[in-house]
Amino acid sequence: QVHLAESGGGLVQAGGSLRLSCAASGRGFSSRTMGWFRQAPGMERELAASIRLNSGRATYADSVKGRFTISRDNAKSTVYLQMDSLNPEETAVYICVAVRPGDYPGVYKYWGMGTQVTVSS
Repeated sequence: QVHLAESGGGLVQAGGSLRLSCAASGRGFSSRTMGWFRQAPGMERELAASIRLNSGRATYADSVKGRFTISRDNAKSTVYLQMDSLNPEETAVYICVAVRPGDYPGVYKYWGMGTQVTVSS
């Protein structure tokens, strides 16, 4: 019933920027926390960023601090991830996630299909 639709992935040169979008839909959708995981082949999945939707408070993995910015537009039920100064090592599938109401923060019930980000050297 809940659907997370990512967009904005693609090919970018090292040092470049990309902005991802995640639009949430579904009659019963409501969440206080959303985020972005990334999954590279052979690597552990990493939570790059998360955001509390009511306050806009954001958290980041150390690996992306200072370069990534997560934001939200609650009226559009959309979360964004602005990625700057991208490195080839950050080539991955980026996956939008959301916490189900009533669950503990950090327990991501809803997952999108992911969008591929490829950073060329």
